[in-house]
Amino acid sequence: MQLTSLDWAIVVISISVSFAPAIYMARRAGSSTTEFFTSGRAAPWWLVGVSMVATTFSTDTPNLVTNLVREGGVAANWVWWAFLLTGMTTVFFYAKLWRRLGVVTDLEFYELRYSGPAARWVRGFRAVYLGLCFNVMIMAAVNLAAAKIANVLLGWPMWETLLICSAINIAFAATSGLWGVLVTDMLQFGIAMTGSISAAVYALRRPEVGGLEGLLARIPAETMAMLPDVSDWGVAVPIFIVPLAVQWWSTWYPGSEPGGGSYIAQRMLAAKSERDALSGTLLFNVAHYALRPWPWIIVALSSMLVFPEVSDIAKALPHVDPAMLGNDMAYSAMLTFLPAGLLGLMVAGLLAAYVSTISTHLNWGTSYLVHDLYRRFLRSGESEAHYVLVGRMVTALLMVVAALITLVLESARGSFNLLLSIGAGTGLLYLLRWFWWRVNAWSEIAAMASSFVLALALFLAERQGLAWPSHLTLIATVAVTTTIWITVAFWTSPTEPERLRSFYRLARPAGPGWARVRQECGALAPLDHLNDAFLGWAAGCVCVYSALFGTGHVLMGHTAGAAVSGLLFASSAWVLGRLLPKLWKTS
Repeated sequence: MQLTSLDWAIVVISISVSFAPAIYMARRAGSSTTEFFTSGRAAPWWLVGVSMVATTFSTDTPNLVTNLVREGGVAANWVWWAFLLTGMTTVFFYAKLWRRLGVVTDLEFYELRYSGPAARWVRGFRAVYLGLCFNVMIMAAVNLAAAKIANVLLGWPMWETLLICSAINIAFAATSGLWGVLVTDMLQFGIAMTGSISAAVYALRRPEVGGLEGLLARIPAETMAMLPDVSDWGVAVPIFIVPLAVQWWSTWYPGSEPGGGSYIAQRMLAAKSERDALSGTLLFNVAHYALRPWPWIIVALSSMLVFPEVSDIAKALPHVDPAMLGNDMAYSAMLTFLPAGLLGLMVAGLLAAYVSTISTHLNWGTSYLVHDLYRRFLRSGESEAHYVLVGRMVTALLMVVAALITLVLESARGSFNLLLSIGAGTGLLYLLRWFWWRVNAWSEIAAMASSFVLALALFLAERQGLAWPSHLTLIATVAVTTTIWITVAFWTSPTEPERLRSFYRLARPAGPGWARVRQECGALAPLDHLNDAFLGWAAGCVCVYSALFGTGHVLMGHTAGAAVSGLLFASSAWVLGRLLPKLWKTS
């Protein structure tokens, strides 16, 4: 299909508006690495939260949700809904701890928390492992979704999409630094949400769908269910039981890291206070899980009536590259029905979401490779202008590598499962290292290495036709990796006592895991209270889940379910309202 002049005008205006903050912030971003990577630690909570949610809203996200719904119904979204438990853990247990460190990147944690050559080695290793290897895999998955959408809407081959998008992202991320990313995220999130809601409205207007009433009447009840049938273990175990019982605490996944990390930690470190770090991360989790999903789900359900099979997409869109066809492409196919103007708005929204995510990953990955590898180990003592220049060069290199990796990926869900496998088994370590002095640098090295090797071996086996179900792969990787890192923790020497004491004085974590060190520091009291954190975590989870399911019950006409959800939402929100001022006082 062809975009009209009106559509292209909207896209161009959107790009221009998005680039304005980048140009305005360019000079400030180039003044130092602190400005370029952490916005001078001056970001308010609302900007931190909106930036987080904008970053996790990318072109691959609606594709993934569509893939899940078409293959497993609405309840299949539990593979990512379960990560709310992780997010609320970060809000109430870890956000203030991260901001308290006062560092440029979260990788500096390793030399504050651990000692000896192993601490330095794990910082350098993780800079490459996450900043390069893991990061380009994430960007490649996002690129793949963008390529599929562009192939459907514009008829562009993958190479053309990658070339154009790479140029846009390099120009933006290398110029603006984190300040430009934060401000632009706010603008782009508004554009992206407007586009996704418009897509849902027009999906319901299709004659095959017949509005919301027609959708509810024509889609089977089991497909619409927000909870899976727990009597069917073949369905409930992989999409509900394993995510809630194992996945949320055991798996490191960008944006949902146990204990916080990656660009989530970057935003918390950029906040102007501990209070802003906590509040911004809370805003992110509310918007990420309660605000965004339903427009995507509605489009996905509608696509099941318009394009019941993948072959129907191929028939309707013969120009689409057969190698890109899959259930995740149904979202893009539904966008072809948008009228002139709204189609341009949707393309602008998807482009905004894409640029927001990629620019964040470029800035985050570059911060690791420049600050934690190049500056720390290769060339220290250079000027700030030198490191900013190197950062801009590394930004371009990362985008090129991610574009090349895109060529070997096949689907949004496949990429999601691969990333889960790579980070499987490391999550418990990231939770405990703040609250148990015995975790050491060798534990981190063992966890990362074993998880990566296992994920790679299983991925290669799948390529040879020896595939396991993804949930069994996850459980096996978690079991092996966790066993290895705990064993290594006890077999190797602990962190030096003086390093443990200095870390405790800086972060002041609560809990019995630091009792020995706390006494060595003269019984220096922790700054936080675990009871308050547990209460906030529980209330936060109930509040967001009740908002998510309450919206679903309203859309589906379930009066009783909507009433119960509303009551739970009101009561949990009241608890949070009483608790948050108490938590802020310790900031």
